Amino acid sequence: MNVLIWNEYRHEQQDEEVAKIYPKGIHEAIKEFLQTDDIHVETATLDETDHGITDEKLAKTDVMLWWGHLAHHEVADEIVNKVHQRVLEGMGLIVLHSGHFSKIFQKLMGTGCDLKWREADEKERMWVVNPSHPIVEGIGEYIEIEKEEMYGEHFDIPAPDELVLVSWFEGGEVFRSGCTYRRGHGKVFYFRPGHEGYPTYYHKDVQKVIQNAVRWAKPTTREFSSYGNAQPLEEIK
Repeated sequence: MNVLIWNEYRHEQQDEEVAKIYPKGIHEAIKEFLQTDDIHVETATLDETDHGITDEKLAKTDVMLWWGHLAHHEVADEIVNKVHQRVLEGMGLIVLHSGHFSKIFQKLMGTGCDLKWREADEKERMWVVNPSHPIVEGIGEYIEIEKEEMYGEHFDIPAPDELVLVSWFEGGEVFRSGCTYRRGHGKVFYFRPGHEGYPTYYHKDVQKVIQNAVRWAKPTTREFSSYGNAQPLEEIK
């Protein structure tokens, strides 16, 4: 399986505190726990040519992970359209944390994807509400994160095909933190935790969910459907 981790990679270069947590970037931190003998991982960042998402690289990608925050508006529409088409053709997409405001997620959802937020070093408890789902295989009843950014409802997204995780925060809010969708032949998973100011991607249960999600989102082996004018299969009398 070929996985591409796309990271905006701005916070890590502009904020010393974030750089201390993720010295090689969030994309490299995720790559370290995601790459295995049967998963080949590459990375791409915003300031590379074509944002690192070349036609050749995109064509061979089975699952893409997307993390962005400061510069959603800098992502070229042409690249977004290409990623969107690949999802429809079967590529899996995992959107992480503040990627909820990314152009690609908004395009796939057809909504504004807005929410409430607060940075107050709050405890987060993500409850598994779909315990038989493969994305939470090996996870207990909940995942507890000592400090995270709060995201609160209402989350302006379509009703998920499957709701897998729901968060509770110390300040009282709740949030749909693990949502799956199918778009065309592709599978999409939104996973909430991952604020750049906290070491969330070193949390073993968070890593396990992402590992599971990548395997869940991989394309099926069937060919992409044909569309347009079609000849009859039977004689029309």
